[in-house]
Amino acid sequence: MPLLDPASPVIPVVYNVCMPFRTPHGNPNAKRGRTPPPEDTFEEASFLKALGEKQKPVSLKLMDGQTVTGWIEYYDKNMVRLTRTGAPNLFIFKHEIMYIAEDGKKK
Repeated sequence: MPLLDPASPVIPVVYNVCMPFRTPHGNPNAKRGRTPPPEDTFEEASFLKALGEKQKPVSLKLMDGQTVTGWIEYYDKNMVRLTRTGAPNLFIFKHEIMYIAEDGKKK
């Protein structure tokens, strides 16, 4: 076995020099915790269908701040028909609706 010369530089051998450092989940900036809820639940059609079949009274809050009441007679992917008593029926585009809330009373 050869003796090491103390004047000669010793180069350490590192076996993982070219391996990148990663966190266990891959993204070092990612927050750990619960995943966010999905953007869309795809329950809109069933909700509107149930409201229309039962003729449940609803309040629609519009994007401009108005609130209109009635029951949903018809809907499609772009609009809702709101039937009202004592007032004209309305066709309202869905992008103009902030939210739809069920009223507590029955028709």
